[in-house]
Order: sequence, then C-alpha cells, then structure tokens
Amino acid sequence: MSMNDGRFHKVANVIGDTMKLHPHGDASIGDALVVLANKDYFIERQGNFGNLLTGHAAAAPRYIECRLTELALETMFHPALTEFVPSYDGRNDEPTALPAKLPVVLMTGAEGIAVGMSTRILPHNLPEIWQAQIAVLNKEEFELFPDFQQGGLMDVSAYEDGAGKVEVRARIEAKDRKTVVIRELPFGTTTESVIASIEAAVQKGRVKIASINDFTTEKVEIELELPRGVDADEVIPQLYAYTDCSVSVSSNLIVIDDRKPVQLTVSDITQRLTERLKEQLKRELEYDRGELVDRKHWLTLEQIFVEKRVYKQIEDKTTSDAVRNAVSTGMRAYEKLFVRPMVDEDVTRLLDLRIRRISAYDIEKNRKEITEIDKKIAEIDRKLKNMVRTTIQYLEAMLKKYGSRYPRKTRITEIKAVDKKAVARQNLKLSYDKETSYFGTEVRGELFKLNVSEFENVLAIAKDGTYRIMNAPEKVLFTAPLLYAEVFDEEKGKEFTVVYRDKSRTAFAKRIRIEKFIRNKEYQLIKDKAGKIDLLLSEGETGTVEMEFVPAKRQRLKDMKFDLRELELTSPSARGARLAPKPVAKVRFVAAPPGSGPKGGGRKSSSDGGDEGGSARTSSSKGQPPARSVKPKQGDLF
Repeated sequence: MSMNDGRFHKVANVIGDTMKLHPHGDASIGDALVVLANKDYFIERQGNFGNLLTGHAAAAPRYIECRLTELALETMFHPALTEFVPSYDGRNDEPTALPAKLPVVLMTGAEGIAVGMSTRILPHNLPEIWQAQIAVLNKEEFELFPDFQQGGLMDVSAYEDGAGKVEVRARIEAKDRKTVVIRELPFGTTTESVIASIEAAVQKGRVKIASINDFTTEKVEIELELPRGVDADEVIPQLYAYTDCSVSVSSNLIVIDDRKPVQLTVSDITQRLTERLKEQLKRELEYDRGELVDRKHWLTLEQIFVEKRVYKQIEDKTTSDAVRNAVSTGMRAYEKLFVRPMVDEDVTRLLDLRIRRISAYDIEKNRKEITEIDKKIAEIDRKLKNMVRTTIQYLEAMLKKYGSRYPRKTRITEIKAVDKKAVARQNLKLSYDKETSYFGTEVRGELFKLNVSEFENVLAIAKDGTYRIMNAPEKVLFTAPLLYAEVFDEEKGKEFTVVYRDKSRTAFAKRIRIEKFIRNKEYQLIKDKAGKIDLLLSEGETGTVEMEFVPAKRQRLKDMKFDLRELELTSPSARGARLAPKPVAKVRFVAAPPGSGPKGGGRKSSSDGGDEGGSARTSSSKGQPPARSVKPKQGDLF
C-alpha cells in the first residue's frame, strides 16, 4: 500500500520492498505475487505473468509490472484500523493482518501442508459468495460450489459443503466425426499435462488418436485428429475415462481460527466471514463518526473563538502561560456549546490560527459545514442501529459494482461416470504357442488368437483339466496342451460338459458351470492329476458318447454308449458320473440330431488313451450369446 501511487511498479521493486518486512528469498516472494496476480482480484498485471492454461512460467521480475486493483484498494486497506508491529529488524512497521472486507479464503482458495495436517480449500465465485453472505444475514438457506479459472464442467453431487469432492471435466466438442477439440480444462491441469496424459493413453492402446495439435493462446484449443475407423463419439468417453480430461478434486477445509486449526464447512466459513464483515463495517462507521465529531468539535471551537472575540483577551498578555489561561478562561464561558470538553491540544490549535484566517472568517460557510456534518453523523447513527441491513446494503452495492466482472467460469452439471469396461478398446492380442505351451500377449502363436481389453477376463482350460481365469497375461505356461481359451463373463459364468478318463482309463462325465473364482488361481477339473480330458463341450452342445473298452480275455461287452443329456449340473470340483464299468480305450462323440440341441448333426470325434496329445472335442464361445446363469447342485453325482 505504501508504494501505491496509481502507476505500475516493477515487480522486482515490489519484491524488494516486501523483503524489508519479511526476510524471505526473492524467488518465493515473486512466485507468490505471480500466483496472486493470476487470480485477477487484487493485482493488475502488465507483461508476461505466465499462462495458467499452458503452465508456462512468468517472465523475470525486472520485466513485468503490477499495481493494486480498484477492488483491492476499496476492500483490503484501512491504515487507521490496522494493527502494526515492528518488522523483523525494527526498521519498519508491518501490519499483523489486513482489515479485509472480502471473503479471501473462499475467493482464492488455499492449499498447504503442515505438521500432521493439510488443507485444500477450493476457489469459489466471488459474486456467489456475496449472495451467500446476504442469505446468511437474511437467515436464508444457501449453497456454495467451487468455480475454477480454467472453466470446464463440474459435478458437485459429492461436494458435501466442502467436506467431499467434485468431479471436473474438460469441455470437449466433436468438430466433426474425425476431429475432437478440447475447449476448457479441468482444475489443476494444463494443456501440457492433458496432452501428456493423452499420449500415454495412446501408447497403451486405450485411445486411438492420429495427431494432436495445440493451438492454445488466451483460450484452450487442443485439436485431436482421429484415424480411419474411429469415430468422435467413441473417443470422447475414452478421453474422460483414461486421461486427465476428467479429474476428481477433493476438498479439506482446515483453517486457523483463534490461533487453532479447525475443520469447518463452506457454510461455517461463510457465516464467520459474514460476522467479521459486519464487525469491520461497524468499526469503519464508528471511526468515520469519530472523525466527524472531531471535525465538528473543532469547527465549533473555531466559531466561538472568532464570533465571541475570545482572541481579543490575549492582546494585553505578556507571557505564554497568561495567553493560554486567557483562551481557556474565555472559551470556558461557552462550554455549553462544546461538542466535547476542550483539552490543551485545542488551545494550542486555536492559538495557531493566523490573523488572516480570523479576519477572513466566513460564519455562514462554517455553519453550513457543521450542518452537513450533523447530517452525516445522523446517517452513520442510523446505519449503526441496524448493522444487518447496513451490511446487506454494502454487499448489494459490491454486487452491483463488481458482479459482472467475475462471471462463473465452471459450469455445474450432472456428470455420469464413464464405465471404463464399456468404453475400453480390445487392444490386447493373445495367442497360444503349442510348441512352448505359452499363452499371452507376449506370445506369437497360431492358436486361440483373441483380442481383449485390459478389463476383460480370459478363461483358459488345458487338457490335463487345469483351468485359470485371469486378466490378459503377458506370458503364462500351461503344462498340458490348451483346449479352450475365450473371454469370460464373470457375471454370467460359463457352462461346460466335460468327459475325461483318469489314470486307470475309467471314463467320467459331468456338466458344470464355472462362476466363482479367484483371479489367476489354478483350479482342477480332474481330481486325478494323471487324467486327461477327452471331450469339452460348451453350453448348448450335446450328444452321445460311444466308448470302446480296453481288450481283455473272455470279454463279451466291447463297447458302450452314454447320452450326455442325462447329466445333471454339478460343481466343477466334483468327480462326475462314471460312464462305464470297464477301462475305456477310445471315446467317440456323436452330436445330437437336429432339433435336439444347437449343434445338431452326426459328426463324430474320437480320442484314445494311448496318445498323450490326443485330440478332444472343444467348443469356442466366440460369437455366441453369453450362457444363462444356473446355480450348480450341491455334492457329487457319486
């Protein structure tokens, strides 16, 4: 304030004057000034103060200039009501706090960390805070929500009066089907950080972007060109899901109140700031009234001194004491006209009057000025009697004068959460190499080629009956040849019919549904580790199993059939139904005729126990509708 003369000052000079009061480094003072100036409330800028949108730093302090704004001059300073203390070196006086009439803590926001605690107060819209303060004075309900300089879209459903969080998104437009433009940014981000997050998502295959062009100047304009086969309506949800185009900002309102840290809500702070404003206005009115009373007192003394010719009584006095006593005695005769009792300072002031002032004294002008002072005092007394109404009038006047200068920039809306699974691209390619028995994204094989997203689960079943449900693995080893690998819907599960033989070649069959699982854990469909799966059918496939027994002496029964439609649903860990009383050498599958199942026909498949890598009937769920969920019956069929 001491530097204020209406002209711009070099920021370097402001930093130097500030260092007279606080022994901080010039860099920290300069950075704080730039941050405060960029909030556009208290400091008017001239020169390059950096860019909030791009994150570019300000120019050196010697190149940029600043001065106080009209709002700051009107609301932040009142030297007569400011408490001063000596500076750190005793050479200057510094204020303990500015007598601000603005809700600074809610306007600008604050963020910091102390020992064992932290605070994060989000910035709010100044005209809305004034309206909330008027509501407090009128004892009405109110709500306050953050407002950010970067603009954007905001969901305040979880703000909880400052005890929760807000979801903030960039404003993204589809210029056409192949071009997406980002117009506004979320709070706490810059064009550089948003572009970096988009590039990271592109590298991970989560979003497809052909090129990124940043045309940001005073307004944000990031243009995204899309490649062939990708539509804007598809990309926008992916940007919100996987990049900094959507961020969650938490609020933690811890403030210092009466030298103690306390956690408050936005409503609590607004009420306390309103009471403080009322007290500050009352102090200013009382100060102004005191100044008017002092002025009226002097004008009254001056009027009596001249009109009643009290000055004539000092003409024959020869000493200074006699002169002062003559004035005091002469004036005391009219003390009923005094505004307040006269003191020695008043006598000194009367004696300092010039002869020219006395001879040119204008009685009418003096009386007119006293009348004007009386009107002002009466007006102040009227305001002091109803400070609530006075404070409301002050806030309404500030709204009228400054409200249009600070419009809301962040639009409040309801934001629907983006389901990452729903918008995820199937950017991971899986395959199986039968030579090495590896399966995953890092494997280059010819079997079980799948395209999946990072959120999808894959069910893989090997010939030895082991199976796993996992996220797309980079590289996983199966000890037996893989029979089945497909995307697994954990909500609906998957039904199979399994025919297998144990190490004694005894044949079993069971109908199972795989539902409950622990991801990446290995499970067993066959209790006998030496057993092998002969037939694996997906839901809807059914038919008859034809079995040839192992040749034996005096054997009359050489083969047997079993209708798989007779199987009941059981758990994956159950042994299943025994299909034949003798060891089985070969297993053939005959599909059910048309009309008996979705896979009608008479094609046969066989497997004998002598071939370790023998073929087994399998079915893929690719292109088929998800299986209907059926709860398995408890217990084994045995």
